[in-house]
Amino acid sequence: MNDDFSTALRQTAELMDRELSEFLPESDNPEKQLHSAMRYAALSGGKRLRAFLVIQSADLFNVSRDYSVRVAAALEIMHTYSLVHDDLPCMDDDDLRRGVPTVHKKFDETIAVLAGDALQAMAFEILADPLTHPSGDVRASLVRKLAMAAGGHGMVGGQTMDIYTEQDDLSVATITRLQQMKTGALITFACEAGAILGHADPAKRTALRAYAHDLGLAFQITDDILDVEGTSEEMGKATRKDVDAGKATFVSLLGLEKAKIHADMLSEQAISHLDVFNSKADLLRDAAEFTVKRNK
Repeated sequence: MNDDFSTALRQTAELMDRELSEFLPESDNPEKQLHSAMRYAALSGGKRLRAFLVIQSADLFNVSRDYSVRVAAALEIMHTYSLVHDDLPCMDDDDLRRGVPTVHKKFDETIAVLAGDALQAMAFEILADPLTHPSGDVRASLVRKLAMAAGGHGMVGGQTMDIYTEQDDLSVATITRLQQMKTGALITFACEAGAILGHADPAKRTALRAYAHDLGLAFQITDDILDVEGTSEEMGKATRKDVDAGKATFVSLLGLEKAKIHADMLSEQAISHLDVFNSKADLLRDAAEFTVKRNK
């Protein structure tokens, strides 16, 4: 990885840990078990790529970090909620996440459900707070966009397709739509949030949306590749679950080598959408390369 990108991604992760720790303080109140689970889930590590995309997209428009960091934290909290619920026995039934026990294993299933619910609500609470941006229109736009990205036509809709669509009905086109909703919707919000904060003109907002669209698919294809080639030690979670379950993925439908070629093509395509931003978008270009070169 480019040294500047590696440094910026690490700094974002450190910044998010500090910010999330403030949003989720340790508690001694009667509902402390809930708060402990929320804190455990949000502070269990991770790349913080979505937060990075929010901050870097906002930087294109010289948005104050006071605003973009709060939006980034809200998105990380929303993403954390989705992971907590995805790991539940009624969903993907995973015991490990980022190398540590999942929330329902560390606590119990009831607390995991409630922690996810509370995290989702907190994300909207942060976006609606005047500290996130002085403009009520900007805050309302952020809330609306995140609700759309997370809801029935976004992440939750994609998860529903993933669970209930018959495997024989999953073509490349269907898998693409599924992953655009399940994984890509929050990535698209991450990039579009910067444009919303920066009052970007329609052309630049469209460019960021197109970048995020291709980046999100490249990210998911790489996840499918790593599920086949990676180890549980590298990934921090169980691998080959999709293969063992006979689940349709980009790899099973395209083959391993074609999947790699497709991911690389999408990464290059994502980068091409950033031409309008010149060198200001170099770290976003690096993010697209990192997406397909990462090993976890």
